[in-house]
Amino acid sequence: MHITDDCGEKSLATELRRGDTSALRRFYALYAGSMAGVCSRYVANNDDAQDVFQEAMVKIVQNAARFEYRGPGSLKAWAMRIAANEAVSFLRNRRRIDFAELPADDNVPDTADSSPDVADIPPEAVHNMIRELPDGYRTVFNLYVIEGKSHREIASALGIKEASSASQFLRARRMLARKIEEYKKRNDN
Repeated sequence: MHITDDCGEKSLATELRRGDTSALRRFYALYAGSMAGVCSRYVANNDDAQDVFQEAMVKIVQNAARFEYRGPGSLKAWAMRIAANEAVSFLRNRRRIDFAELPADDNVPDTADSSPDVADIPPEAVHNMIRELPDGYRTVFNLYVIEGKSHREIASALGIKEASSASQFLRARRMLARKIEEYKKRNDN
């Protein structure tokens, strides 16, 4: 089941706001996989990721009446943002993010070396490589690359210094680049 037009998504959003249980089932069928993927991108432990997903679904049900439709894709974007926020909140509240603090005068650039080519690597393999990153690296990497947050926004959300966010990102990119190169060597890509 896919919502292929603006009217279908808008209609689903309207039905969700009204508390229609069949709309919630359709919403779940459409977006549960993507939401679970977002949760597992942040939280490496599968049981914890499932708990985060469930909390995100509860938030969606509780806040559906407040959702404001803003055009095609806005319902999915809203759901993915809730899933990501729940995952970050879970990690922060469980103190499962270990960050390496840097001295205040340590300037770490925002970008690493050129990005490795992942065109021939299955998306699931890249996803697994990201999940294998240490918690701090993985969290900052996801917030910066996937969510498009700045290091200032990440630092504020996670209660760390901006330089720590930049450092964690740089280290994550380097570690991920090594994992990609190792994968290519193992698979002759």
